[in-house]
Amino acid sequence: MPAPADPWPNHRANVGIALFNSVGQVWLGRRESTPPPWNWQLPQGGIDAGEDVEAAALRELEEETGIRPECVDPLGNIPGWIAYDYPPDVREDPRFHKKRHLGQKQRWFAFRFLGNEADIDLQRHAEVEFDAWRWGELADIPDLIIPWKRDVYLRVVEAFGAYAR
Repeated sequence: MPAPADPWPNHRANVGIALFNSVGQVWLGRRESTPPPWNWQLPQGGIDAGEDVEAAALRELEEETGIRPECVDPLGNIPGWIAYDYPPDVREDPRFHKKRHLGQKQRWFAFRFLGNEADIDLQRHAEVEFDAWRWGELADIPDLIIPWKRDVYLRVVEAFGAYAR
């Protein structure tokens, strides 16, 4: 039986990561380039051609937070893609001329953080994504994220809620 057609062929393949600490709080990063109040989000990033999606999640986690794969344990994932579209003002903004895609399709993973705060280094990678971080409540995330990503984050909260307890 052939694989089903990709419902989002014009969306960039991406991973998202919900990183939970020992008391069930989730890691939040503040994007310097996004204006407040919606400048907090979970780590996320592109999947390289031919890259395994869980390997991409671990790579992106390390690139964006400095947290190495040996500092986390897998908890679960959301099967299949969750997609969002970029709003027209983002697609048309000259600063985003590289965005050849209509949006992003994401695979989401949950991990438990086993390390300590010294393992977090936002400057470890050359392309810094976040200028600050904090632990927060999973249920609060949809109100912190930029509105056009909110539906994705509601699905993440629903899927990973058991890890926040």
